[in-house]
Amino acid sequence: MRSSIIGKIEKARRYAQEPDRVTLSGLAADFRGDNNSYKLSYANGKWKCSCPFFSKWGTCSHTMALQQILANVLPKEALSSPLE
Repeated sequence: MRSSIIGKIEKARRYAQEPDRVTLSGLAADFRGDNNSYKLSYANGKWKCSCPFFSKWGTCSHTMALQQILANVLPKEALSSPLE
């Protein structure tokens, strides 16, 4: 049994070096901003954030930060914002 798990660990390390194997189709996150914490989500090709700025502009510093953090695993359409 130990050899089975060792093989899986090695495979996981190889997969981790190839982030293009993964594309996130949805996620939910809590984001601690400077003034408050916010709920963020990405689903069905759309971002959402509970901060007031997002409700007016359709993007915010929180979603843009997550786009940068997760750039290697988000689909291309998730990397753009309405302000671009």
